[in-house]
Amino acid sequence: MKHTYHIHGMSCTGCQNHVREALESVAGVRGVTVDLDAGLAEVEMDSHIDIGEFQEALAGSRYSIHLPGEKPGTAGREASTGTGSNRDSGNGTYYCPMQCEGDKTYDAPGDCPVCGMDLVEQPGSASRQASGYTCPMHPEIRQDTPGSCPICGMELVPVEPEASAEEKVYQRLLRKFWVALGFTLPIFLIAMSEMVPGNPIYNWMDRKYWNWLQMVLSIPVVFYATWMFFTRAYRSVRYWNLNMFTLIGIGAGIAWLFSVFGLLFPGFFPEQFKTDSGEVHVYFEAATVILTLVLLGQVLEARAHRKTNSAVRELLKLAPGKAVRVRDGKEEEIPVEEIEIGDILRVKPGEKIPVDGTLTKGETTVDESMITGEPIPVDKSAGDSLRSGTLNGNRSFLMEAEKIGSDTLLSQIIRLVNEASRSRAPIQNVADRVSAYFVPAVVVIAVITFVVWAIWGPEPAYVYGLVNGIAVLIIACPCALGLATPMSVMVGVGKGAQNGVLIREAAALETLARVDTLIVDKTGTLTEGRPSVEGVEGVPDGVPGEKVLELVASLNQQSEHPLARAMVAHAEQKGVPIQEPEQFESVTGKGVTGMVGKQSLALGNASLMEERGAGIPAVLEEKAREYQDQGKTVSFLSADGEVIGLVALGDRIKDETRTALDQLRQGGMAVHMLTGDNERTARAVAAELGIAEFRAGMLPEDKLSEVERLKRDGKVVAMAGDGINDAPALAKADVGIAMGTGTDVAIESAGVTLVDGDLSGIVKARKLSKKVMRNIRENLFFALVYNTIGVPVAAGVLFPFFGILLSPMIAAAAMSFSSVSVIANALRLRAARIN
Repeated sequence: MKHTYHIHGMSCTGCQNHVREALESVAGVRGVTVDLDAGLAEVEMDSHIDIGEFQEALAGSRYSIHLPGEKPGTAGREASTGTGSNRDSGNGTYYCPMQCEGDKTYDAPGDCPVCGMDLVEQPGSASRQASGYTCPMHPEIRQDTPGSCPICGMELVPVEPEASAEEKVYQRLLRKFWVALGFTLPIFLIAMSEMVPGNPIYNWMDRKYWNWLQMVLSIPVVFYATWMFFTRAYRSVRYWNLNMFTLIGIGAGIAWLFSVFGLLFPGFFPEQFKTDSGEVHVYFEAATVILTLVLLGQVLEARAHRKTNSAVRELLKLAPGKAVRVRDGKEEEIPVEEIEIGDILRVKPGEKIPVDGTLTKGETTVDESMITGEPIPVDKSAGDSLRSGTLNGNRSFLMEAEKIGSDTLLSQIIRLVNEASRSRAPIQNVADRVSAYFVPAVVVIAVITFVVWAIWGPEPAYVYGLVNGIAVLIIACPCALGLATPMSVMVGVGKGAQNGVLIREAAALETLARVDTLIVDKTGTLTEGRPSVEGVEGVPDGVPGEKVLELVASLNQQSEHPLARAMVAHAEQKGVPIQEPEQFESVTGKGVTGMVGKQSLALGNASLMEERGAGIPAVLEEKAREYQDQGKTVSFLSADGEVIGLVALGDRIKDETRTALDQLRQGGMAVHMLTGDNERTARAVAAELGIAEFRAGMLPEDKLSEVERLKRDGKVVAMAGDGINDAPALAKADVGIAMGTGTDVAIESAGVTLVDGDLSGIVKARKLSKKVMRNIRENLFFALVYNTIGVPVAAGVLFPFFGILLSPMIAAAAMSFSSVSVIANALRLRAARIN
């Protein structure tokens, strides 16, 4: 007989094994198969077993079992802490920042069951800032517009948005850190006073009382500020997911317990481990300093996690909260959530388009750079498609809503960034990899040490065994191991910042050294990202180019179009006089017309010239083709029905781009260009820069797919971009590199930001990555070499030959010296050359 049950509360393979063993322990069960992903357990039994027996087998754990179709127990799919009321509930989905279990998410805050890190909240639509107004004296008063309170008459104030879950975690950890620091500092000063000749504090009271004071001061640190480390360590052992918190809990816990035991029962220890005054040497300062330093690391980590999801929050800001709906000739303002497919909406000048749809009445220019990454606004007329989050120009129009809610392009980009951010990175934390073998090995050695001394050691054998076992655990304390990576990263990040390379995550530093494929966006990455005048031509033996520029700038003086502004700015830079135009008119999709002086001018494409009956001279047609083959936009100028010149505009390639690409290729990196621009422009830029691999007309999902394809092919991919359209690919790449001159969304989606916005920063970042990773490996050596040498000495292997024992005091000194070595070595990075 086989029955299938739903299991709730599982989050890792340790949970899976625990559930399987618990169910197998029920009498009559022949076999159990547990599916972690599906949350199912198939139980094979000799005869029917009531589900109550299985529930009893899982009683006391955080797992619940129920039949298909029944309501699950309260354990649910919670975070691994079994969240108590003191946890912050937040308002989103939670995931592990280390991606220990890939894209697995939780619906409550807590700790990762694998690595012990605080889960991070993924923002969604609920993360939008609260809108509306309320009374500061009567918070129950809410309305959409400003005004006065109907109860007390006070001016209404904007509703303050609730702090994010990450902000709450950060503030809670920060408060605990200040408590820990406040109590640890006097403990440290008391302990270090022994290094002062004559130690004046012993004139105030005996060492014994100072030791008691250290213990009292350590209690808030251990049992309040850092108690979570011990609960995480306990869970890591219980579910056998050994991690850094296992080391922290064992090392600092043993140091503290040893000190308390030595303080309460000094006669239990041999004279070798006592001071001249008869007290056992205590290690309250070692325990509290270790815990406080680890807590500081957690505070810095939480501070970074506050910004982890700001890319999505920046995207959420693009979508307006309200829209104007037109019904029966009347306009009404409604929340975006109330828009239905088929609604007619009015979008006014300067407003953001609320949903995806089609323009039904009117004409306008729309800035789509936040979606496409291209800087030149697009002319829109009836029948053209519109996308949510894009910015309307200076005209009002009507549109029909076609895609709403999660179906809009902006929502899809938000989803892509969320999924890419949660996906598992191809790297793991170095210290956790080491601790997976180091922790059980040290514990086994400590147990063996105790057993050997208890059986074969001199009297008092058990005391020697206990003390030597503790010495083994103390010398294996993870302080240096915990500092090895963050110290190098901290100094490396500072070094990068001094050179215009901002590193947002250690994983980016580790991976950059191994990158073999670089994907670059065109606009804003290879190029400056804004239109500029590339050439002004007049008809030979006719109107000179300077006069053409004067007429073009004069005609465009009243236009708000970016191309027009580029022409006016170029003329001002050249010192060309500009006149006031008359009868200015914009011809949608073609150009502009007007009067300058007594001349009737038209500036635009070939269609406008044909409409005005102005033939284009062959010499200008040939010159226009040359510019267009280079990816430039060409506008012709006619005066009184005769074409007299042209203006070529383009997005100029940055000065540093060519040199940077050459250096990257010399370093063995393949360069691919992906752009949302047209094929002709992309081909021209690729040819000019020597880029063999390029693709044009790429939407955000296309760029993301290309990154995924290259990663499936075994490539280590870095993505460099500057626009919102690059955000999903930046988040999905092994390393995302954003231009500091780009959008906030791109910057927040990337692990590396280049302040100056040019590719030479990637060369610096790659050099920095290699130096930092080498420094980390050196630090891990320093962190482990003393332990590796000291553990067998602490275990007493030298005692039969030389009578040497390594007391816990010497073990702590070796541990401290390894930390000093790690810090000193990391500081060498400040002198590294990456230019």
